[in-house]
Order: sequence, then structure tokens, then C-alpha cells
Amino acid sequence: MKKFMYALLLVIFLILSGYIFINYYSYIFARKVEGIIVKVEKPTAPVAVVGTGEESSKMAEKQLFSYAVAVKIADGEIVTSSTEDRQWSVAEIGKCVEAKFYPYAPWQFDKSGTYYNARLLKMYECDEFKKDK
Repeated sequence: MKKFMYALLLVIFLILSGYIFINYYSYIFARKVEGIIVKVEKPTAPVAVVGTGEESSKMAEKQLFSYAVAVKIADGEIVTSSTEDRQWSVAEIGKCVEAKFYPYAPWQFDKSGTYYNARLLKMYECDEFKKDK
């Protein structure tokens, strides 16, 4: 009876671990990026979205607040991401930032190895940062 209980607990633990890993992969493997903004751009031109209902308003909001972000880090790598974080609308090229980049899961084959939903954590003048150190 004890072996059965241990086996049952092990199976429950494995299922729970798998569920957490699959659903929270991007949070578990999020990358903190510190560097200089190279580019922040709205990928789509501003357009009027006509429609009714909650679904069309959500789609319009996604289009209005969608950005493509590129940040150059200390080793010269330029890390890019798409995002719907409204804070990027005030970001300027040449400012230093700390951001969180969330990777797509490897089982999303067409997007694997890229980032989405970049979150702007902190933005500051690069000169001020150098003076403090």
C-alpha cells in the first residue's frame, strides 16, 4: 500500500511539474536585458478599426499598442522582441533600459528562439548610469 501511495504521489508531482513547465515556460526562462535602445517602432501604421463588441475592441487595442523593440547589450548582441507593453511608446533611441524579454516555447516551432511581450522595467539616461559607476 505504501509503494502505491509513493507511486501515486510521484505521478501527481510529475503531472503538476509538467503543467507548470508547459504553461509558465516563458516566465521560467525570461531574460533580463540591460542595454541601449537601438529601435522602437510601431510595426503597423495607425488605422481605424471598425467593429462592435468586446473582441473587436481587444483586437484594436492590440494593434494600437503593438511595438517592435531592439536593445543592444554590452557584448554587442541586439536583442529583439515584439510587445504590447504601452510603456514602450515613450521609449527613445539612445536611452538605456532594463527590460524583461519572454521567449517563445521550443515546441512553437515557427517562433522558437525569439522573444515576445518585452516588458520595460526601467529607462534612464545612459550618461547618468556611467557617472554612478
